[in-house]
Parts: sequence; C-alpha cells; structure tokens
Amino acid sequence: MGWIGEQGVKRIRTFGPAGHSGRAGMPTALLLLALTLGGCASTIADLPMVGTPAGAPARPAQPGEYLPVHDLPTSREGTAMAPAEQAKIQAELIAARDRQAVATPAAPGRK
Repeated sequence: MGWIGEQGVKRIRTFGPAGHSGRAGMPTALLLLALTLGGCASTIADLPMVGTPAGAPARPAQPGEYLPVHDLPTSREGTAMAPAEQAKIQAELIAARDRQAVATPAAPGRK
C-alpha cells in the first residue's frame, strides 16, 4: 500500500477513528437538533401565518392564572350524613344489588 499502510487508508475513507463507520454520531446530532428546535416551538406558534389555523379563536390578552391549589375548602359545620341515614342508604344499596343479581345471573366464567 505504500507509505500510508492499511489502517491509514481505513481512517481516510471513514473520516474517523479506525473501525467506526462515520454514522455513529448521526442519532446524537439528530437528537440535539430536535431539542434545539423544540425550544423554538412557542415562538413559532405565535407567528401569524404559521401558528394558528384559520378558525381558531384569538388568544386572551392575559394568560390564565394558576388554580389556587394551596387554598383549603372551608370546614363543614356538621357531619355530612347521620350514621342512621348512612345505614339506611347502605341497606337500600345492598337490596338493589341483590335484586339485580337475581334478575341477571352472572355469565359462566365471570365473577
């Protein structure tokens, strides 16, 4: 091969270290490009001809505020339901479940 040698020719052909194909950095470069362009998405969305479709409503002048998640609801003065009333409703639900079980028996294989 002359003065370059066999390994030197491989390096010249692949433009990189011996044994690498030259396309190893392609996925990394595409990922970096996607992340870089992803940061421009909000800027592109605000362009008049690109960002919004024809029938879209106009954006509000003031952006929406965050929900007040730190505010606690006011406490109740009494109990939500009296225990006797809760037992009565529970008995009615059990009776309705039993009537439904008799009216439509379960299919075989289902519980």
